[in-house]
Amino acid sequence: MPKKNPAAVALGRIGGKATAEKRTPQERTEAARRAVGARWAKKKKAASA
Repeated sequence: MPKKNPAAVALGRIGGKATAEKRTPQERTEAARRAVGARWAKKKKAASA
C-alpha cells in the first residue's frame, strides 16, 4: 500500500472543522440529521441481508 502524502493528510484533518465553522447552526443540524439517517439506513440494510 503506498504511503499517504502527509500534506494531504493534514489538510484532510482541517477540512471537516473548517466546513463546520463556516456553516450556520441550522446547516450543521441538517447535516447531522442526514448523517444519522444514512447510518441507520446502512444498519437496517446490513440487518436484513
